[in-house]
Amino acid sequence: MQHATQVEILKLLISRIDSKTTADAGQILAMPASSYTDESLAANEWRAMFQRHPQILGMSGELPSPGSYFINNDLGMSILATRDNDGKFHAFINACRHRGAQLTDACRGSKTRLVCPFHAWTYGLDGRLSGVRHNELFGDVSKDQLNLIELPSQEKYGFLVVHPQVDGSVDIDGLLGAELAQEIAGWGFDKSEFEADSTIDMPLNWKLANDTFGEVYHFSVLHRNNLALLLHGDFAVARRYGRNHLLCVATKYLDTMRHRPEKEWNLPFGVFMSYFLFPNVQLVFVSGMVTMVRIYPDPANVGRSISRISHYSSPHIRAQLSADEAASKITEDNVYQADVSKRLELDVTAALELFTRAVEKEDYVMGANAQVTANSGKFDQFLFGRNEPTLHHFHNEYRSFLGLPPLEVYQSEERRVGT
Repeated sequence: MQHATQVEILKLLISRIDSKTTADAGQILAMPASSYTDESLAANEWRAMFQRHPQILGMSGELPSPGSYFINNDLGMSILATRDNDGKFHAFINACRHRGAQLTDACRGSKTRLVCPFHAWTYGLDGRLSGVRHNELFGDVSKDQLNLIELPSQEKYGFLVVHPQVDGSVDIDGLLGAELAQEIAGWGFDKSEFEADSTIDMPLNWKLANDTFGEVYHFSVLHRNNLALLLHGDFAVARRYGRNHLLCVATKYLDTMRHRPEKEWNLPFGVFMSYFLFPNVQLVFVSGMVTMVRIYPDPANVGRSISRISHYSSPHIRAQLSADEAASKITEDNVYQADVSKRLELDVTAALELFTRAVEKEDYVMGANAQVTANSGKFDQFLFGRNEPTLHHFHNEYRSFLGLPPLEVYQSEERRVGT
């Protein structure tokens, strides 16, 4: 992101903090509660957005060197992501061409070759079949016709993207759009280093899980004992990029940064940034830490979702800052006692603590409660306020993608009867 744009966002946030205003969608929308419970809608979402649409599997830092690999089991098959000896990213169906056994069930690791645990057929990291054990006993096969089945994939801007269908295609620039692609490229996510991962498996629809990242209205209430100690809840800036968007909320360090020369203003330290990347990724970026949340539906249970969370450090972002700028080193031990008058530098333990406390134990618990309410059939609608514009955007964009009409504008009873 250009520095001028960073300054523009920071100035707008400062203005909103001072005036106690926020991003305004201009209207309230009514969301049918059935959107979180309708099985036919869920089946359509699964087909259109998770089986026939490119998926971000992670970031480049998860394949740090030749031989690195990880697996993904959330798209109706086991996908094996590798970096071959030439440094190229591949995505394969994690199955030996002999009898379909999975080549590995380890979540991630490093190998010089892939050996099937069933009959020891051997493959390179580029998917080529290199050895059939006792070939003279098994019989003659054409090795070049029995390479691993490769899925369309692309690596760019630090993103690892795959299409779940063999005949699909991946165009990361097309998915992001020109403006967001340029912005993402500027952050240098390809230099981010993988630190840790975790999973949240809870009884809430995948859109309810996404909703928890889509507004800051709840920060000063639900997160008053954690995130609200570090951030200015209730005041936000929202930007749209086609089907994607960005939500920014100020860190309390912005109260100090605003008095420094503008040339030293730095958005990732003054702001808690959350990019939504259609259809199911939240990319949270703050203080030199990047967290990617990939939210998947359970195709067998509309009321369940699985969130895969990966944390990365971005030392190249910290290296851009002024040397005389005092820093507050934040770990899991002091995250809630941080000196917010100094530049906040979170490490991975602090990021894990905040996601466990604020997202898993608070946000998703509220989402699971809302799922119970939706399941009851007693509620016809939920509301998205004027101060929740990215929820308007997310829901109307996915509805448009599925060919559904936009959400209806909510009107109070008094307005409906003309009083």
